[in-house]
Amino acid sequence: MSLNLLVRLKLSNRPGTLAKVLTVIARKGGSLGAIDLISASPSHVVRELMIRLRDASLLEELLKALEEVPGVQVLRVADRVFMRHLGGKIEINSKRPLTNWEDLSLVYTPGVAEVSETIAKDPNKAYKLTMKGNSVAIVTDGSAVLGLGNLGPLAALPVMEGKSVLFKKFANIDAVPLCLAVHEPDQIIDAVAACAPAFGGINLEDIAAPKCFEIEERLSQLLDIPVFHDDQHGTAIVTLAGLYNALKVVGKEMAGVRVVISGAGAAGVAITKILKGAGVQHIIVCDRKGAISRDNPPAQPSKRWIAENTNEACVHGSLKDVIAGADVFIGVSGPGLLNRQDVMKMAEKPVVFALANPEPEVEPEEIYDIAGVIATGRSDYPNQINNALAFPGVFRGALDCHARTINDKMCLAAAHALSGVVTGDQLAAENVIPSVFNENVVQVVAEAVKKAARETGVAREFPNHANV
Repeated sequence: MSLNLLVRLKLSNRPGTLAKVLTVIARKGGSLGAIDLISASPSHVVRELMIRLRDASLLEELLKALEEVPGVQVLRVADRVFMRHLGGKIEINSKRPLTNWEDLSLVYTPGVAEVSETIAKDPNKAYKLTMKGNSVAIVTDGSAVLGLGNLGPLAALPVMEGKSVLFKKFANIDAVPLCLAVHEPDQIIDAVAACAPAFGGINLEDIAAPKCFEIEERLSQLLDIPVFHDDQHGTAIVTLAGLYNALKVVGKEMAGVRVVISGAGAAGVAITKILKGAGVQHIIVCDRKGAISRDNPPAQPSKRWIAENTNEACVHGSLKDVIAGADVFIGVSGPGLLNRQDVMKMAEKPVVFALANPEPEVEPEEIYDIAGVIATGRSDYPNQINNALAFPGVFRGALDCHARTINDKMCLAAAHALSGVVTGDQLAAENVIPSVFNENVVQVVAEAVKKAARETGVAREFPNHANV
């Protein structure tokens, strides 16, 4: 695992000392960021250096080499990632002033009693008079944290806090982490249903398959607010958006391409479903055992759906077998499953979405000259398939129209709108998906989601209670 460090050094104030330090850092494989002067005197200077190491095991070796440089003393080493997490990443702030007794009587007792009575008579007014209209619960049990596995709810909290930051930054939505110390589907469903009245939407996150499918389906039926499993539908929306544009780059049509998907978990199932909804007709999905087929359907319900709705020719074999002749590869599985020779067996100008994180199914450096388009889940390569391109805009649109659910049409509309952010003159093999910092993304996706919600009858339009 890489390290992002802040190293404070005391250096002799002599020409060439800093140059020697930089030489050592480069020799030990460090990537240098900012260099800040902290203090200076005639004899010494104190500087802080931002250094990125590709492997944590190199740290001790780097520090030893720095200490061996004449006139250099290491004063402090701090991990910049941990520094950014000190005290947590989110807080609650009041929207209303509370400076005197008059303020207190308005925002709390006795004034709040009238508001509570109003909502009791007309529950829809909660969208206007409480946080409900702009709030999302981010729910996890910590059973599938990032690519790290079952770390539990407490270890999942930093991830959920980070997601709350993204919700606020990109869509101005107040998102609250709910890390649940229960793991059975019935327990999770009961806990979420009990908390739901305070929120306008539920974002399920980092819940392991296959229970995530049951949890989302049952909560969607039980609640009258949107329930969105980002590991499924967020990934699927951004993948489809990228594929729309990638196929334009290589000159192929959605209905005619042959797609091979590696991974039949939450993301793999959702990607398969959204691709079929977008018109892809030929899909083969592989799990650890190889191609899933209808003549030998798995027992797991989600995989059984894949067997019944893909691989119409009942092709058998491993991922390396079935990749031959494919136009598109989408990986949501694990690292190093394919190599250059495998991609060379694909159709001309293949589209390769190797989305396993942090290590993709095939290294982009191996195939850059033979693939038509390459996308990964990483920010240090072009075409990052990042869920942050989807969930802020999807929830912004759903909350704005008080949607009861987020349905397939809304997800397809979000993907199509997201792909359109990359205009014709910008479209290129290394630019098939916009940056998460593109200011147009959330607004464009939100508008498309609202339109689809209204067209499918799941939007609730409340009158503007101007006098309440």
